[in-house]
Amino acid sequence: MSDTLENLHRRRGSAAELGSVVRAMKAMAASNIGQYEIAVRSLQDYYRIVSLSFYETFFNQSSHQIPIIETNKKEHYRAAVVFGSDQGLVGRFNDKLAEFVQHRLEQLNGNKTIWLVGERMLSSFTEKDITDTKIFTVPNSVDGIRSLVNKILLKIEEAGEQKKLDDLYIFHNAPLHKAGYEQVMLQLLPLDGQWKKDIGITAWPTKNPPQVIGGNEKVLPALIKEYLFTSLYKACAESLASENASRLEAMQRAEKNIGDMVDDLNQTYNRLRQSTIDEELFDVVAGYEALKNAKHNS
Repeated sequence: MSDTLENLHRRRGSAAELGSVVRAMKAMAASNIGQYEIAVRSLQDYYRIVSLSFYETFFNQSSHQIPIIETNKKEHYRAAVVFGSDQGLVGRFNDKLAEFVQHRLEQLNGNKTIWLVGERMLSSFTEKDITDTKIFTVPNSVDGIRSLVNKILLKIEEAGEQKKLDDLYIFHNAPLHKAGYEQVMLQLLPLDGQWKKDIGITAWPTKNPPQVIGGNEKVLPALIKEYLFTSLYKACAESLASENASRLEAMQRAEKNIGDMVDDLNQTYNRLRQSTIDEELFDVVAGYEALKNAKHNS
């Protein structure tokens, strides 16, 4: 019986230690969510400025019309940037996103290239899904997002120079307003008619129209690069926020399960301990009665 009590005592200690780890990871995930959400909100203001610059500089002035980027080539090249996770304890974070990407890409024809952010994402795809790929490391903080986005931009530029990039998509998990996350697809290139329509909704905040410094030939590529940068940065930040939200949810479930397990262990331990005490008292009483009877008979 004592061995059982010792075993239960050891299991209670292990559960308490595991609970401490889970609480620490939950606090870390909640903190990370905050910094990524702040990054997204800050970027929205910058993206609005880029959108305003596009619209007022090239759409709202009849003398400067932006060239809409569209292709009618027989051989079409499509690239997809997929933001996944390289960390554990995030449930089906990668699997759900991979299923979403596969379903959407099946509806598109042409040559398809997938650029994965997160090596673990690779196991979620089959050889049929990926004919050509590039794997990027997932940043572990807000400071690392800029470096990642610059690497992706270099890859985009390289593919464009090789004439192997006509359409560019990004796929990622985005946090929902209350809880959880959803899969999102955004087409970055080409800058087509729908893109122009979406940008055109924004209005310039003052009565003074902007002026182009340096000429349209220099300003347009710079604006497109900033548009790509902000879109990729936002997608990465939202993906990291969703990853930590998923981990926070998993830690909350784990904390509840550990709490229930500790309660069960405590009840079992107390019940066995009381049973042991009862048996020991019974042995003492039985021994006393035996001695009493032996003394009486003598």
